[in-house]
Amino acid sequence: MARWPRAAAVFGASGGIGCALCEAFSAQGTQVIHAGSRRGAGPQGDAIYPFAFDLADEASIAAAAEMMKDDPPEWVIVATGVLTLADGTGPERTYKRLDPAAMAEVFALNTIGPALIAKYMLPLMPRDRRFVFAALSARVGSISDNRLGGWHSYRASKAALNMLIRNFALEMARTHPEGVVAGLHPGTVDSALSEPFQSNLPEGQLTAPQDAATNLLDVLARLGPQDSGKVFDFRGDEVPA
Repeated sequence: MARWPRAAAVFGASGGIGCALCEAFSAQGTQVIHAGSRRGAGPQGDAIYPFAFDLADEASIAAAAEMMKDDPPEWVIVATGVLTLADGTGPERTYKRLDPAAMAEVFALNTIGPALIAKYMLPLMPRDRRFVFAALSARVGSISDNRLGGWHSYRASKAALNMLIRNFALEMARTHPEGVVAGLHPGTVDSALSEPFQSNLPEGQLTAPQDAATNLLDVLARLGPQDSGKVFDFRGDEVPA
């Protein structure tokens, strides 16, 4: 079994982690790297092939999968996600600040969008050998590990994503016994998503995107079918449901 895929796809390649994942794949010798972003722009490289998609536009996701179907990727990573919305609305610290429109947008980007990517990309995965489908989740999406509350929409959207990952893993296992469907908690990464919340972090807790990408790919390389449906952190430890 090859440690690294010959072909891979990263949805969210213009973000800090997504861009670093594309570069890490390239450094490991992956020959075809589909790099998706809203504008179709991303990292540069001979093996990197940009494409455009929009999490809120199912047709664009279907078109991306159609483009890849003749030579599908063996690894697919959904590196998208939102914590603070474009209008500056951040995670709610109390239920009193819940807003239905903001909540719907968070779920659209953190849960529904990745689910639609799975809808169109999972059918392309090989039945006779290992594949990886992974999505960036978060430790705060763990229900049993929640000790602080707050961040209602973000927590709930990631918990829902974790449930979908479990569902997809169970369904795929019936026809693709070597496949791996997993969630990934990257830690606190120095990216646009975490920037508004970096000021109070203990020293050493902030991870560079390049280091985060290397950590996550190392974790994925070690996972087997017995791990499918679970969420793992950047060390390879399972995040409780």
